[in-house]
Amino acid sequence: MLGEGILMGLAETARNFFGSYINKERLTTVQFPEERLPRIEATRNFPFLVYDGADWEQGMRCVSCQICEKECPPKCIFIEKSKDKKPDAMGKPQFYPAVFDIDISVCMSCQICVEVCPFEAIKMDVAFELSTDDRFGGLLLNKEQLSKSNEYYNEIHPTEAAAIDAQFAEERAKLEAKAKLAATPRVSAVPTPDLPIGEKVATQ
Repeated sequence: MLGEGILMGLAETARNFFGSYINKERLTTVQFPEERLPRIEATRNFPFLVYDGADWEQGMRCVSCQICEKECPPKCIFIEKSKDKKPDAMGKPQFYPAVFDIDISVCMSCQICVEVCPFEAIKMDVAFELSTDDRFGGLLLNKEQLSKSNEYYNEIHPTEAAAIDAQFAEERAKLEAKAKLAATPRVSAVPTPDLPIGEKVATQ
């Protein structure tokens, strides 16, 4: 029937409109910004950088591999790799981004940067109130502005973050076990001379 979809949409709108007077669940609007709907875990707006620990510079997971920059369709990510290495949150020397900028006025929120990152260093945020009167500088975010803690990541994406934390904990346990094994002194067997059968070693 021609126009059946329009009629179905109008019927749903009318059901919500009249139903909102008797059932609060039918009230589909909120008085923003005084009222806010709960954040949905699957929401994705713009990328941010995850860091572990209390220091965002030391704990930054990004090792400046530049895969996200190469794979970004609108080319809104700009990275300059450091010339030196510094210890990360685990104490392991790593390269780090000397510069990491994202122009969110160009970002299309495709999440490709998240999918290609091998270090779980870049994730999608749920923040959307990013309006500014500075068209260029206000929407070009540097690495300090992009850096957010792993606790924040667990807050906005708890299921995904918990799985990654468990994976990291397992890898950390394996590395610690390997280091402990390497530090354990090995007892080498002292070779004994071959003696004829039945002959005893003289003792003093």
